[in-house]
Amino acid sequence: MKTAHFILIFCLLALASPFAYASDPMFVNGKFCKDPKLAKAQDFYYSGLNIPRNTSNPVGSIVTPVNVAQIPGLNTLGISLVRIDYAPNGGLNPPHTHPRATEILVVVEGTLYVGFVTSNTDNRLITKVLYPGDVFVFPIGLIHFQFNVGKTNAVAFAALSSQNPGVITVANAVFGSNPPINPDVLVKAFQLEKNVVKNLQSKFW
Repeated sequence: MKTAHFILIFCLLALASPFAYASDPMFVNGKFCKDPKLAKAQDFYYSGLNIPRNTSNPVGSIVTPVNVAQIPGLNTLGISLVRIDYAPNGGLNPPHTHPRATEILVVVEGTLYVGFVTSNTDNRLITKVLYPGDVFVFPIGLIHFQFNVGKTNAVAFAALSSQNPGVITVANAVFGSNPPINPDVLVKAFQLEKNVVKNLQSKFW
């Protein structure tokens, strides 16, 4: 009897499932997945990466992302792109990490000092000065940076191995969290005076 009930329920679910798929929106990686028959060229298109961006900010750089947020057709494809503009004499893409992607960067203009730090316990710094045409790889999850050591603007493009690589800028995350981390935690972690920690937190707030 139990077996008969199970078969009946299974058949009802099987019959109901096509209707559920037909009416319910499908989400993959948190993004709406469009019916392929309804896809348009615009779902796979972005324009404007040739346009220089304004680097007038405290760090002297700006990142223009082209990921699944800009191109819906990237969803599930495991790739995205960014343009990075750096101001002369010290424009910095500050230390950060991509939790879901490896990054491969090519310099188009200018001279960049780039690097990443290996994981604990070695914490080795791997660095290189890059010129136009040079390529450098930042492995997934590792803290890395780019710094313009030239006297002119610099431009780089980078590909990342995720349609949604994510980014965690170290200083912002540590000193600009919301709500702020208890200063006593940061005093001990960084071996700093409390007034220094509070000053750093105020800058990011």
